[in-house]
Amino acid sequence: MRYNLPILEGTLIRRYKRFLADVVIDGKRTTVLCPNTGSMSGLLDEGNPVRVSGPHPNAKRKYAFTLEQIRITRSGRRIIWVGVNTSLPNSIVEQAILEERVPGLRGYRSVRREVKLGEHSRIDLFLSEHKHGMPDCWVEVKNCTSVQRDVRDKRSQNEGDVATFPDAVTIRGQKHLRELMDRVKAGQRAVMVFTIQRGDAKRFSPAWAFDPDYAALFFKARAAGVEMAPIPVRIERHALSLQDFQLPVSADL
Repeated sequence: MRYNLPILEGTLIRRYKRFLADVVIDGKRTTVLCPNTGSMSGLLDEGNPVRVSGPHPNAKRKYAFTLEQIRITRSGRRIIWVGVNTSLPNSIVEQAILEERVPGLRGYRSVRREVKLGEHSRIDLFLSEHKHGMPDCWVEVKNCTSVQRDVRDKRSQNEGDVATFPDAVTIRGQKHLRELMDRVKAGQRAVMVFTIQRGDAKRFSPAWAFDPDYAALFFKARAAGVEMAPIPVRIERHALSLQDFQLPVSADL
């Protein structure tokens, strides 16, 4: 998926009020939209290079630019670009499913977005009309921006090779796992897709250090039949693309 606006590079000053960040673009301090509800832990050091999209053509929009990527430097001076715009993974995954590039999710003729589940919830994608009669499938998509060496130690971020989710307590995420477990009990498929928006991960685990309740529920859901699909995303300056393979899930600790 290519960004539909120009990409400019700048330098991070700070992220604040959850959805805002101050960056320097072409020498000018600019407030940009930060579409990420997580803590973005390990990414927000002042001076980190960033990429923003914009300016947005809608003159009435309050913030003309959107934060898309942050660059971090790991030990050994390894440079990693991390995708932080959480409004994009649903579109990336939907496109890949329609193009039959997602292992395990090929063959579905119908893909619908934001389908109501119960009275108070919506699930990101609902797949139906499988070519070979497989059950309908509910897909929830989560964005992963963290890599750790020790999934029980917050201080080990940007070390090791384990992609982790979440980076803060997520009651909503716990609710989604329970809802997907209910779908499996009803005889349907349920898949959690974790889009790994950085290129230094070789495995995946729920983040015990940030939300132990989510981590425990993750493995309970997996044992109940919810399919876990951690899939890396290729990060480029002008485009994001879902890879055609999954990362292995680390064993329950």
